[in-house]
Amino acid sequence: DSLSMQASWSDDAGAHRAVSPVSLIVSAFAPVADVRRHSTPQLQRVHEPSRLLLVDLADGANRLGGSCLAQAFGRQGGAVPDVHAPSRLQAFFAAVQELRNRDLILAYHDRSDGGLLAAVSEMMFAARLGVSLNLPGSESDVLAELFNEELGAVLQVAASRYDDVRTLLQRHRLRCVDVGLVEADDRLTLRMEGAVLARFDRIALQRTWSETSFRLQALRDNPATARQEFDRILDRDDPGLNVRLTFDPGENVAAPFVGGVRPRVAILRDQGVNSQHEMAAAFLRAGFDPVDVHMSDILEGRDTLAGYHCLVACGGFSFGDVLGAGGGWAKSILYHTLARDQFEAFFTRDGTLALGSCNGCQMLARLTEIIPGTRHWPSFARNESEQFEARLSLVEVGSSPSLWLAGMQGSRLPVATSHGEGRAVFASAADRQSAADLVALRYVDNYGRATDAYPANPNGSAEGICGLSSADGRVTITMPHPERSVRTTQHSWHPPEWGDDGPWLRMFRNARAALA
Repeated sequence: DSLSMQASWSDDAGAHRAVSPVSLIVSAFAPVADVRRHSTPQLQRVHEPSRLLLVDLADGANRLGGSCLAQAFGRQGGAVPDVHAPSRLQAFFAAVQELRNRDLILAYHDRSDGGLLAAVSEMMFAARLGVSLNLPGSESDVLAELFNEELGAVLQVAASRYDDVRTLLQRHRLRCVDVGLVEADDRLTLRMEGAVLARFDRIALQRTWSETSFRLQALRDNPATARQEFDRILDRDDPGLNVRLTFDPGENVAAPFVGGVRPRVAILRDQGVNSQHEMAAAFLRAGFDPVDVHMSDILEGRDTLAGYHCLVACGGFSFGDVLGAGGGWAKSILYHTLARDQFEAFFTRDGTLALGSCNGCQMLARLTEIIPGTRHWPSFARNESEQFEARLSLVEVGSSPSLWLAGMQGSRLPVATSHGEGRAVFASAADRQSAADLVALRYVDNYGRATDAYPANPNGSAEGICGLSSADGRVTITMPHPERSVRTTQHSWHPPEWGDDGPWLRMFRNARAALA
């Protein structure tokens, strides 16, 4: 029943030597029937009181050996958390699945990485809500309760479903303890037998919690952007990610053309590109016939762009993610006569569309000499943070001529961001001014303002510029990944009222309508 084992072994002389205890680490994989049915640590704002239940898989044992608290005070030794009844883990898993299937859990966080205090604090930080913890016993009992890292989980439960949850957990023979309630006061209050022990302002607590990470980030990355992210915690009124739509995402502008001939789109990729499957799925969903076209097919004459209505340069890490990889991809076209002639003919042919995402955005931005109406486009340089950035960002759709973004202008949307070289750099101030009417997307903060500040602007582009259109609207480039955001299941966050199709699917449907 223990994850620690004692072993022995014999040498050639037959002498037995004790071997130090070793840990058995078990990793497992399991299918997920429905990714939409998940829980997060973020406390939920609901229109009734809600409580926090601790599901304790250690039967009241509060061992502190090896805990963060012990390490912080240099205390060695002592009993450590352990699993004495693996069957209880199985029962816990079954109980949580049943709770989820019956929509009885509002938020969930494990206890075993930092303890109860760490888990509850992280739940507060995610939601910007308060919590009042009420624990029984003496001060030493409360200390052990807050910092032990035994197996268990904290559940947020609506008051109206509280009895149902307790009954279900008891049926599975699991110990659960009511440890407190969710408050709206943005403070953590610790109580012992009802008496207040301490109160902590959420911002002060979160700054303390985040300071070590900030100090390390400032040494490793750009210290200016590290400070911007750390100081963002000070904004108590930050509304968080939010949306504003100027169109109905449920409207299918491509519907009149479904059932006819599917336009062929070349899903163009090169060595290291990794977004071709998401891109193909987005076009397929919008009524296209996507075809996988590797650059070697073009360079060696196995395929030609003459048979395609649309081409898209996908994101990823072309040529092993070396600096300027998108530029290298572009040069394989510009300096190869057959490829250059094909791409130039495609871009000048009437009735064609092109899209570049992330690495593909960098690549198309280097082809301005053969793409009409893009002479003032920028190139894309290393992020100001000096790091690869992967996050869900807010962007605003600008008033550009982009056919891809028709009818979406003025919308504020979350979108997947994943790049290391996304900072737009214009050749001159005059080019930047001339391209003003071509700006298709900008990173915005949670108040909807175009921003240069990190991390709302993950790459440091002036005025948040992260997408542009050609003058005729047929070619659009975006540093974010709209193809990774066409379904709500691809979002790490989205408004609960959204259906299966996310608003970014409109972009691909627009393309299908434009080719009608």
